[in-house]
Amino acid sequence: GGEVRLRYGYIIKCERFDKDADGNVTTVYCSHDPETRSGTGANAERKVKGTIHWVSAAEAVPAEVRLYDRLFKAPNPGKAERIDDELNDESLTVAAKAMLEPSLANAGVGDRYQFERLGYFTVDSKASGERLVFNRIVTLRDTWAKLEQAALAAAS
Repeated sequence: GGEVRLRYGYIIKCERFDKDADGNVTTVYCSHDPETRSGTGANAERKVKGTIHWVSAAEAVPAEVRLYDRLFKAPNPGKAERIDDELNDESLTVAAKAMLEPSLANAGVGDRYQFERLGYFTVDSKASGERLVFNRIVTLRDTWAKLEQAALAAAS
């Protein structure tokens, strides 16, 4: 019964789904509302849980994607006794088996791209045609700015 929008498509509704022996969803059966095509302005007031972005599994290009984040947990490190206590354990997340748009197959070292909802990426200097590697260079949201604004508001 849940509804989501398909990016650049329609609102779809889950009618039923199948699971395997381990409880993993293997197939989702959906219907779509033809009145909700993206860009038409129809049903703009209709709210759904989210938007699904996808890449065609048959045409996707395999790559490693490195998601770099802040090195420190705090915006102004240096207050803890040990610097190790301030390091962000999640400053690097690697998606070793990412699947990307086929247009990225010929990406060259240093080329830059925006990955929707993730940020801006560049092709790693050690990448090759056989092994694509992308490094995030800029995120889309600045969480430190939000934290600093909240701290200022709390202090006043």
